[in-house]
Amino acid sequence: MVEERPFSGKLALVTGASRGIGAATAEALASAGAHVVLVARTAKALEEVEERIHAAGGSATIAPVDLAQADSIAKLAEAIGGRWDALHCLVLNAAMLGSLTPVEHIDGAEFAKLIQLNLIANQALIAAFDPLLRRAERADVVAVTSSVGARPRAFWGAYGASKAALDSLLGAYADETAHGGRIRVHIIDPGATRTRMRSLAFPGEEPQSVKPPETVAKAIIERLQSDVETGGRLRVEA
Repeated sequence: MVEERPFSGKLALVTGASRGIGAATAEALASAGAHVVLVARTAKALEEVEERIHAAGGSATIAPVDLAQADSIAKLAEAIGGRWDALHCLVLNAAMLGSLTPVEHIDGAEFAKLIQLNLIANQALIAAFDPLLRRAERADVVAVTSSVGARPRAFWGAYGASKAALDSLLGAYADETAHGGRIRVHIIDPGATRTRMRSLAFPGEEPQSVKPPETVAKAIIERLQSDVETGGRLRVEA
């Protein structure tokens, strides 16, 4: 008799799923039995992740979407709501780094784009998918944050501000939904991880000196299967 996988019959949506932590988390969720909706801007990169999931015996659907576009999130939620009855896991991973620069030198146009993707789009995703999350017997919302959101660092003001605001937003959502006992919120600080964003921030760093995205994905899966309360923060160490 084949043992049932823990996420069998469940639907998960992962943003920024074309590479890095998003792709690794999507593949881990699929391996655990979930059908995963892969969201990112680039269709070709999403197709590569989808192919790996299918090759491993999993199930996925790609959704090439630019989350910064005003009506894209509402259209995505409408399409998913028309096909599935409930959403069991929403992973908010998509983000941009922006330029690392002193606060007085932050470019206003770039800062607006960063806040749009790192913060406003995530609020829009929660708003659009909250009804589907509430239809699940139990649902989880995972937000990938950064240590600079909690501990400010020189030259990281723009990115850090976006993550600090995201942490506050998710903390409020956790508090607001705690009474129902059906939606849990998890704030995940991945720490130093071998991603494209990390290589942009630390170009002289040896990639092999930091942990791979799969380590973070494993920690997220373990977190989802645990009995932790809503609103908690997890720092993933090597």
